[in-house]
Amino acid sequence: MMSGQKSILAWIKDIVNHFWFACQLANNREEFMGVWRGVLHHVSGVHEWALGRCLHGPLGDEREVIPPGSTAHVALSQIVLNRRWLKDIEKFLTFRTTSQLESFQNHILMYAGKRFAFSFEAYEARTFLAALDYNHHNNRPVHVNNKGQVMQKRLYSKKSQRNRVQAVKEAKDYSYIPDLLMKILGLRLQSAGGLPRKRSYRPDNPRLLGPLSGIVPPPTADLVQSQVQRGQEMPSAP
Repeated sequence: MMSGQKSILAWIKDIVNHFWFACQLANNREEFMGVWRGVLHHVSGVHEWALGRCLHGPLGDEREVIPPGSTAHVALSQIVLNRRWLKDIEKFLTFRTTSQLESFQNHILMYAGKRFAFSFEAYEARTFLAALDYNHHNNRPVHVNNKGQVMQKRLYSKKSQRNRVQAVKEAKDYSYIPDLLMKILGLRLQSAGGLPRKRSYRPDNPRLLGPLSGIVPPPTADLVQSQVQRGQEMPSAP
């Protein structure tokens, strides 16, 4: 990085985040540019200007601002407004992050850890329980203290080596559990058969597919004979 441009380093993470935020918010090039250009005002400490304003809430940022007209600001402007890569910006407007899907996959691990082996039925039931938990608590409100302040917690990222804050949500209530138990008990009382009893496989059970590779393995004797023919004699018993 050239002399006078080091102040950009402290803003790189936020600039990247702002780019993806603009892509997610905008539906066309004009809307994107209206949001994307705002980063040049934001890094200068200006959050309202003639044609727009920042969309974030109150900040407690103590980083060094980049004054307009400075060497760093000119260099950043050349990157932000570079026509060569902005001509393909429509390709990014349909971008959608997979963070929510990854969050749900991690949530499943709470009910069905990778270190344990489950039958298809058990894994399916545990996945359903994880989905009920995730959907019920995903949009719960943030926790507010007695003073009306939103509670925050500090998180540290090893990758970026930076601290950040995240709003603390209300504790989980699992209020759907009683209804779930009542339905399970109702189905059990209506069941004609007793327990234990054999259960037939459903059509979508993967055990009905046979070997996953689709190739039936040869007999062990044929494999032994094939190795002997290639000169790899099998060790004899002691």
